[in-house]
Order: sequence, then structure tokens, then C-alpha cells
Amino acid sequence: MGFIDVNGVSFSLPDGRPLLADLAFRVTDGATTALIGANGAGKSTLLRIVRGELRPDEGSVQLDGGLGVMDQFVGTGQTVEGAAETVAGLLISVAPTRVRAAAIELEASENALIELDDTAAQMRYATALAEYAEAGGYEQEVVWDHCTIAALGIPFERAKWRELATLSGGEQKRLALEALFRGPEQVLLLDEPDNSLDVPGKRWLESQLRATPKTVLLVSHDRELLARAADRIVTIELGAAGNTAWVHGGSFEGYHRAREERFERLDELRRRWDEQHAALKTLVATLKVKATYNDGMASRYQAAVTRLRKFEEAGPPEERPPAQAVSMRLRGSRTGKRAVVGERLELTGLMKPFDLEVWYGDRVAVLGSNGSGKSHFLRLLAGGGTEPDRTLGHITTVGESLARVPHTGRAVLGARVVPGWSAQNHEHPEYRGRTLLDILHRGDANRDGMAREAASSALDRYGLAASAQQAFESLSGGQQARLQILLLELSGATLLLLDEPTDNLDLVSAEALEEGLSRFDGTVLAVTHDRWFARGFDRFLVFGGEGEVYESDAPVWDEARVARAR
Repeated sequence: MGFIDVNGVSFSLPDGRPLLADLAFRVTDGATTALIGANGAGKSTLLRIVRGELRPDEGSVQLDGGLGVMDQFVGTGQTVEGAAETVAGLLISVAPTRVRAAAIELEASENALIELDDTAAQMRYATALAEYAEAGGYEQEVVWDHCTIAALGIPFERAKWRELATLSGGEQKRLALEALFRGPEQVLLLDEPDNSLDVPGKRWLESQLRATPKTVLLVSHDRELLARAADRIVTIELGAAGNTAWVHGGSFEGYHRAREERFERLDELRRRWDEQHAALKTLVATLKVKATYNDGMASRYQAAVTRLRKFEEAGPPEERPPAQAVSMRLRGSRTGKRAVVGERLELTGLMKPFDLEVWYGDRVAVLGSNGSGKSHFLRLLAGGGTEPDRTLGHITTVGESLARVPHTGRAVLGARVVPGWSAQNHEHPEYRGRTLLDILHRGDANRDGMAREAASSALDRYGLAASAQQAFESLSGGQQARLQILLLELSGATLLLLDEPTDNLDLVSAEALEEGLSRFDGTVLAVTHDRWFARGFDRFLVFGGEGEVYESDAPVWDEARVARAR
């Protein structure tokens, strides 16, 4: 079928800082290997090296079998350059290389023909049609038909021109995954494929990974998925001279124990090395003194010096990787007793009218299938609800920039309730081209600027100090997620509206978020499909498959996709 062989790969950032150092591992034929590690450790960069998009400073990657790739952008409404942001454009983005190039050229030549119907345009269009057919484009459309029926419930001909903005992130992910698992490529690179998927979608992905004969290298932070689907775990470990890789040959169930045992071995080896080093230095010092008054000891002294020099040149054994430290200080403050009141609230075309009361201090998990209206509900509240009152703090800079959500009924925020919204796809065009230090230093209408020293200290608490001079758009998804939470911390928000907050966070950051929320003096509403994260909530608002919205005493993960005209 196929395999991936990573041999001694090293890579440095444009500013010269080492990112990856001597990575070596193999993804065997037909196996599912998970790549995990801290946000910004270089996981996505390594995938770009594997696919040939980046060239390593040292080392090589050997790949056998056709390669299918799902980037992090899938689920955000984006497509590859040249493809429209439609269902067809998304499927083209994950199509085999020749089909993708032929489809993009066919679309471009058709548009050129519409603009100017001359002989050159006609010849270009005819050539593009022939190449699309030769590349297998029409056969691929048959596959796409199965994909759209499975993911969206409608055939490709009806779905292909639909804009991705009308699909949820999970629907986009499911569609791309259907195409990759049904495609001809023998090797798959999946960058956080579970992000935005609802729990039925994650369970489907787990079953596909267990059943597929393809060779899969995936990046994921979902512990349930890792435990159920991964055959081996490759960890990118932080290091001052570049991040390294450690391979755990078993499943995630035994990962933590194996990792702790490894750390104990590394600590023991370093202790022995230090003891032997100290003994050699003592021996050299002793023999040096003796050699000063005994010529017979000179040769022994020189031999000891040589032995010490060679010992130090060989260097100490591998050290335990430095611990990742993330500290989130979400504060909030006292608000009116009723933080959110909903009366016969209906988001047009998404769900039936419902009533809701959320009290100060509540922790409400918003659950349901993709496309059921959960994110729209959070966006309505982020905009200040249906009756925003600027004097009560309901209107924020971010909220003002959001498009209004069509609705009937009421969703009213309480006194001193200041909404803070964390977008699922890190939608912050106002930060593009700006460094993290600049974003914190300058502030905005709802957040005071900070002195550079204080800004650096805040970034350090979130594990972002090393990225202080990077532009926002150059960060990994997890780093962008951490920055969003930091901005919420600094904004004075008293109502946190979190849309899939753990999707891009590594395990340490997700645990830090849990701890931060437990200390937050305010109200939290979080859309989540993270089965582990949901355990920290005490109320569960479920958007059901029939369009009804109801409360449950425990998480409900098996709601079907909402049936509506598509």
C-alpha cells in the first residue's frame, strides 16, 4: 500500500531559530500513526515537509504511494488557490493532484471563454476539457456524488455550487474526509481531522481509521480518538536546540505510563552520567596533585585527562524534555443574577422556538450535531443579544463587527454582562499582519493596551513568548486559540461564549483552560463536541435533530443531523 519514512529531518524558522532537530520515525504500511505535541511544536510544519511543500535543512522523507492531504484550513470555508469557496471547490482541494490541477484550469478557462469568446479561449477550454477527462475528473465526480450524499444528504449536482459559508465546519470536514477515504491515494496526511466534527462524526472517523487499509499520519489532540484509533503515537518534544520526536509503539491507552517510565529512565541515566563525570573530575584533580611530586604518576594523570576529555566530548545522555507551562487567569466579575434570558427564541430556519434562563455563574455546554444552529446562537449573544444595551456593556468591538443573526423572539443579556466570544475558526481579520506583541501593546476599544514588558509576561503565561514577534496569521491553530483566550482574559468579559474552544488546543493547554474556567467569576456557554471537556459543565443545552432545543442532566452525544431542505 504505502509508507512514510522520516530520516533525520531538521528544520529552522526563517529567523534562524531551530524548530525540528533530527526527527526520525516510520509510518508503516496500513497503520494509523498519531502525531501529537505542544501547539507550535512543528507538527503542521512536519506535515508540509512530508508532502514536499517545505524542504528540510537536513535529512529526508521517503514516501511510497499516492498522497492525500487534509490541511487545517478545511472547515474554515477556505479552499486551495484557484478553487471557488463552494462544495465543488472543497472537493477539488482534496482531490488527487492531477484532477485538482485539471479542475482548476477547467474553471479558469471557462471563465476566460465567458469573458472573451475568441479562438485562443476556445482552444484553451477544449484542451482543459480533454485534460480533465484524461485525469479522471468525471470518474472523480462519481465519487464526489457518494461523498455529498453521505455528508450532506444530497447529490453532487445539487450540492456543488453551494457556498461553504452555508455549511458548518463539521460538515465541511466530514465532506473532505469522505472524499479522502474513498479516494485512490494510499497515504493520508490529516491535520486535526476531528476538529469541528460532532460526536457522531468523530465516532464515524474512528471507525474509518480502524477499518481503512490506507497508511495514515494524523495530528490530533482528542484523547478519545487517539485511544480508539491510533496504532502508534509520535510525540514532538520541546527542546532548546530544536524539537525532537519520541515514538511510542503502542496505543494511547498505555502512552502516559510509557512516557513517565521513559522520563524516569532519562533522569536515571543523567544522574549516573553526572556521578561518573564528578568522579572523573575528582580523579583528574587528585592525579594532578600527585603528579607534581611523583613523576611516575604523570602518565596516569595524562590518561585520566584524556579519558575526561573524551567523556565530555561524548556529552551527557538525552535530557528530560522541558515541561510545558500554560497558566490562564480568566477573571470575570459579578453580574446581574440572570445572565441570559431567552423567550420564544427562534433562529430563522435553524430550530424551533425555545425558552432559556442562564444564571450568573452557570457553566452551560451547548451540544448537538453539526449544522443545528449552536454557533449561530453564540454569535447572536456575542452581538449583545436581541436587545443590546451599550450602557450595560452588551456591545463590544468584536460584537459590533458580527453580521446580525436572523431570528424571532428575544435573547436578552443581564446587567453588567459583557460578552466575550471565542470564534471556532479564529476569525480575526483585524489582526492580520500584526505581531502578538503589537496586538497586546496597542489594545482596542474594549481592552487597554499593555506595556511591552507586561505584554511579554502575559504571552509567556500562555506559552506564546517565543512567538511574540510572529504575525497572527503565521501561528498554528492552537497558538491562535490560546491568544484568543488571552484576549478574553484581558477584555473584562463576564460572559464567555466559547465555540469549540479545545479544538486546536494541545492536551496541556486544554487542561489549563479547564482550570481557568473553574476559577472564572462569571458565566460560561461553550459549544463543544469534546467528550472529555464537557465533564466540567453542570448544565447541558441540546440542539436536537428535530429542531427542538432542550436541557439535559447529562451530555447527549447521539442527536442526529437536523433534517432540513438543502
